Amino acid sequence: MNQLTGKEGGSAVGGAQGRSRRRLLTDRLARLVVTAGGVGIIASILGILVFLVVEVWPLVRPAEVERGPEVSTLDLRPAALLVDPYRTNAITLALDGAVRVYNLASGELRASSHLGGTAPPASPPEDERRADLLAVSAHSGDGLLAAASAGGEVFIQPVSFRVHFEDRTRRVTPELDPVLRLVLDPEGGPLRRFAARGAEGRLQVAAELADGSIGLVARREQENPFSGETEATTLHRVLPGVASLRHLVLDGAGQNLFGATETGDLVWWRLGSPAPTPEIRAASASAITSLDFLIGERALVVGSEDGSLSVWALVRPQRGEPQLTRIHQLPSHETSVVRIATSERNRTFLSQDAGGELRLYFSTTEELLWSGEAPLRGVSAATFAPKGDAIYLAGEGRIAELRVDNPHPETTLASLFSPVWYEGAPEPKAVWQSSGGTDDFEPKLSLTPLLVGTLKGTLFSLALAIPLGVLGAMYTSQFMHPRLQRIVKPSVEIMASLPSVVLGFLAGLWLAPRLEGAFPGLILALCAFPLLTLLAGLLFQALPRRVRARLADGVEVFWFAAVIAIGLAGCFALSGLVEEMFFGGSFAEWLLESTGTRYDQRNAVVIGIAMGFAVIPIVFAISEDAFSNVPRSLAAASRALGANAWQTVVRVILPTASPGIFSAIMIGFGRAVGETMIVLMATGNTPILDWSPFNGFRTLSANVAVEIPEAPVGGTLYRTLFVAALLLFAITFLVNTLAEVIRHRLRRRFAGL
Repeated sequence: MNQLTGKEGGSAVGGAQGRSRRRLLTDRLARLVVTAGGVGIIASILGILVFLVVEVWPLVRPAEVERGPEVSTLDLRPAALLVDPYRTNAITLALDGAVRVYNLASGELRASSHLGGTAPPASPPEDERRADLLAVSAHSGDGLLAAASAGGEVFIQPVSFRVHFEDRTRRVTPELDPVLRLVLDPEGGPLRRFAARGAEGRLQVAAELADGSIGLVARREQENPFSGETEATTLHRVLPGVASLRHLVLDGAGQNLFGATETGDLVWWRLGSPAPTPEIRAASASAITSLDFLIGERALVVGSEDGSLSVWALVRPQRGEPQLTRIHQLPSHETSVVRIATSERNRTFLSQDAGGELRLYFSTTEELLWSGEAPLRGVSAATFAPKGDAIYLAGEGRIAELRVDNPHPETTLASLFSPVWYEGAPEPKAVWQSSGGTDDFEPKLSLTPLLVGTLKGTLFSLALAIPLGVLGAMYTSQFMHPRLQRIVKPSVEIMASLPSVVLGFLAGLWLAPRLEGAFPGLILALCAFPLLTLLAGLLFQALPRRVRARLADGVEVFWFAAVIAIGLAGCFALSGLVEEMFFGGSFAEWLLESTGTRYDQRNAVVIGIAMGFAVIPIVFAISEDAFSNVPRSLAAASRALGANAWQTVVRVILPTASPGIFSAIMIGFGRAVGETMIVLMATGNTPILDWSPFNGFRTLSANVAVEIPEAPVGGTLYRTLFVAALLLFAITFLVNTLAEVIRHRLRRRFAGL
């Protein structure tokens, strides 16, 4: 018997020990799984952050300029220089009229010609100033080399590059077309300043004549559709000149001619007018020594003898004619600016001063990207490679290369968040316009309108969601009958399952047009809602006591709902009458005439209603749980001390539940900030920097959704969208961190209740 009892006791102890070991193993396994899950979540968040930072980092990386190879040339001091798009050949033009093509890899002379129609000299003259040519110019975009002579003529050498493949190897062959000769001064006077532009059979040249006037010649070639012959027409004009003219530049459309003087003035001739007269604007305190167009030819870079650099553009005010206005002032050189070369890819340009220092700027952001000494002495010509990835300098019988690595000069912290003065704009503005159609129009990538739009949509939606969600949760948990609670709470939580695309669809196609026709009714309803609530309460209290005693508990909610619904319906029914009495029959026209604000059908009010409808279930559910989790003993103690139900809720339950309510509001804030489909479908999706509730907007999240499919991978727009994503990440992280800190403080404060 004892042996049997001992065996049973031993087996019982062994079974208990086995269960304890299994329980311990299960606890350890659960702890390991939970820990791994927490670490995995933290690692995932950090991984997302690292990925965003890696994608954004190239935007803030400084420009890099490296010295490349040099090749020898026959020209001691070429006055003009062109490079093909593939950086294979360089073409020089000297004051002796020699045009030479060099291979940039070996320095081999590949072709040559002469503007005078004769063979170039075997070697440059000892003193090139004795040559017949007085000034030369080069324009890579047009493929033109031009020179003005002492005899009143302009010689133009069209240049092109033929690209073909041999044995799967790209070959770039330069082609020098026949030289064109235009007579600017029939009297044969010298032409010391001139500008030449042309493309697609059209050629236009302007030059200062010996008497100080401006000669203008336009040559156009047209093919006869019947005979196939090419017919050329030439038009001559003479414009009034100005004294002490030093530079001339002509835009490609032939509509504007600009000049610069030794007294620091900019001169503008409107060639499109019947009788152009020079319009003079003081631009510098010293002589203007360099002048050139930026890409798009809507802005001029002006370099002066005192080393200052500025950008001028034609700005049209809200009313009136366009005016030549300084829109950017850049960091100055220490000595006179002797040369400016502009990029054909963006608003980057190179400047050189008399001391040989080179500087690389980006005009829109006014940033100095790089500075350094010129690799050659006596630089006489400089040009950008057509793709903007290299700069070529010529002088002292050599051509030197500077390789440029700066793919994102448009973005700085200031350009992303501060107003920027863009070309053609009347003033600095924060604008988002990711594409201008062509490179002539620079992208505008300010995140400020998107940030304002995000906050605007969030605030309008929370203005509806917080009062309804929190107060609804308070009433449901503290005053509503339990039988109704079991119906109302699940019903409201089911609202959270509605797809946001459905809400956006209904808001954009159903709510917005109806609200446009009944907006005065909405204003009346907002004013009447608290009055209707008080009226419903007063009417319910006015019922005889015996009648109220027969009503079931909780039936008052239907009474309130009926009174408020009837009252709000009456407000919208009176919308037309209110609009006629107070807004002259049209609220939209009254708003425009009174405030200058247009009423857009898809506006912030529509978003506030639609997105508020999406946020209310979240705020309600979390707030209701916070109210319900308050210990019943607190309410009972309050009632025992003589407080009524309302005093108990406001002074005891609400403070105790405040940490949970604050969490609900913050989670609702995060839901509204990250909302995409509703704002995408129910707003005009226009990045407007305006807090008005009557127009649309664009949010950061919606902008990423719209733009990312069209953004070239690795481009400036692509990486700027990652900046927007990083900004959203930072906002939600900071808000959640702040919410957690405040929640803990509230919990400690009310822990003693």
